[in-house]
Amino acid sequence: MTTFDPTRRGFLGFAAGALALAAMPRIVGAAPRRDYTVKQITAGVLDIGYVDEGSGPAVILLHGWPYDIHSYDEVIPLLVAKGHRVIVPYLRGFGSTRFRSRSTVRNGQQAAMAVDVIALMDALRIDKAVVAGFDWGARTANIVAALWPERCTAMVAVSGYLVADLKANLEPLPPAAELGWWYQYYFATERGRRGYAANTHEFAKLIWKLASPSWAFDDATFERSAAAFDNPDHVAIVIHNYRWRLSLADGERRYDALEAKLAAGPTIGVPSITIGSDFDGARADGAAYAKKFTGRYSHRVLRGIGHDVPQEAPAAFADAVLEVVRGG
Repeated sequence: MTTFDPTRRGFLGFAAGALALAAMPRIVGAAPRRDYTVKQITAGVLDIGYVDEGSGPAVILLHGWPYDIHSYDEVIPLLVAKGHRVIVPYLRGFGSTRFRSRSTVRNGQQAAMAVDVIALMDALRIDKAVVAGFDWGARTANIVAALWPERCTAMVAVSGYLVADLKANLEPLPPAAELGWWYQYYFATERGRRGYAANTHEFAKLIWKLASPSWAFDDATFERSAAAFDNPDHVAIVIHNYRWRLSLADGERRYDALEAKLAAGPTIGVPSITIGSDFDGARADGAAYAKKFTGRYSHRVLRGIGHDVPQEAPAAFADAVLEVVRGG
């Protein structure tokens, strides 16, 4: 799930109403299954698993937690049909992506994930690409666009501007808002780490239901993605990511300079489209972060859609990618 911001989420309401909303499904059954070849490439500290379809200007699609590349199953063919090369990598700690060395820190901090994307682009000899994502993937897309604009043709981000502000994350929230972040506090404990390790699939499925209460996904749809959580580094990356955001775990010194730039809340000047959904609560309209985008910019709101926008509304997500390209 995305950054710790009490004003952005309707997540608490989703948690309270999930069971009631489950009685009113918006989608019945699974989306058509598509099987893509997963390739591997050495990139930076990782051996990255990724899907690579089509040819033409590159689009990199980034997933979040607890999701995987299958969130883009129905987005890929829509973009390929419009003449794009579409690359969808497993993030560190997911699927077939592996660390090249046992000694590398299993680090989930935001700068590390952005560096992974740049390393992947270098390995694939891609100079520039549209970068798009949701959840962790949206934050990573933000960072690539903000810190490496010369590598980013344009950006699409669900939930808008998600660059983590560690200082702000230390501030207490009203009790009702704090309740919505129960899983972050759970992960801050040893019990939480052990619990997530023991019940990874069940935990992830609960988050899917809470984050997208109107999406009636079936077991097969969930299990296709849940297989990615069997990665040997998955638990370590997830726990570190959330502890780092609460300043309960250190990052790596190699990323200090990048994190210093991110702490300043950099603006994004590349052409951008942001997407709000029901998951974003009062901030779905994008007004709270619109000023962070200083180039050509527009915002869309998808009603009746939860957090996994590309899987719940693939045509709308693909249209945003195509529009940001057309406008650029």
